[in-house]
Amino acid sequence: MADTAILVKRAPWYDPSRLSRFGREARRYPILPVIFLIAVLVIPAAFAPMIAPHNPLEGELSKRLQPPVWQEGGSWDNVLGTDKMGRDVLSRILYGAKYAIIVSLSVIVVSGVIGVALGLIAGYFGGKTDTIIMRLVDIALSIPPVLLALAIVASQGPGLKWVIVVIVSVLWSRYARQVRGEVLSVVTQDFIARARVAGCSHFRIIFRHIFPNVVNTIVVLATLQVGFVIVLESSLSFLGAGIPRPTPAWGVMVSDGRELVVTAWWVAFFPGLAILLVTLSLNLFGDWLRDRLDPKQRNV
Repeated sequence: MADTAILVKRAPWYDPSRLSRFGREARRYPILPVIFLIAVLVIPAAFAPMIAPHNPLEGELSKRLQPPVWQEGGSWDNVLGTDKMGRDVLSRILYGAKYAIIVSLSVIVVSGVIGVALGLIAGYFGGKTDTIIMRLVDIALSIPPVLLALAIVASQGPGLKWVIVVIVSVLWSRYARQVRGEVLSVVTQDFIARARVAGCSHFRIIFRHIFPNVVNTIVVLATLQVGFVIVLESSLSFLGAGIPRPTPAWGVMVSDGRELVVTAWWVAFFPGLAILLVTLSLNLFGDWLRDRLDPKQRNV
């Protein structure tokens, strides 16, 4: 009996070569992560008072737990529904982006300055200086941020500034350790030895010859850490150790809706979705930036 060929008709859109090309192009030009960041974080944070349909702190009890517009009982006046106080969920998410940007930028800048400076000093001078700074890094890495936040809340009360202090006290060590490792590989190069022979000061060698060689690492690390900061701030706010109520922070909104997941799922779902989209977009963008700034990855 002769063998017969079985022909399988492919879907018109399925082309392995086309899909692989699309994957490569998407990795080269991460337009989707950038669009998500602009749509979910940057624009709401900058223009929340103009684009938010309602005041995020004022609600109507007659409209409490109103579902989204596409469900029965929903209204276009509250597109994503309302919470248990009758406050508009969409407006609170838009205003929550402002606090996410304030915390993330403040933490990244402060922790970056502290960590980069200590990492440069430790890697360049070595010896006892390196030992002392690295032991401080080990201590900072061993402190649970949630436990530290709870201790501060118990003594000082919750607040935006204490959230920044807690996250900075944890995050600076990551910069210091990464930069110190990069500096150790740079100081052995010939151009550093020539700079020392030429009589350059320590300050000039560090900031004129070493720092430009670790900038790429700092930029990539900062991009990747923004998502971590947003998740950590939301976690602290969720536990009551971060931004206090009734501030429309995303973690606070998720905490308000955790008891209503079955009856009013939208209260916690949409702010959680905002955290997911922003964090995922930042991680994808950070991966792309790392590949573009790393010569070895770029050649591959």
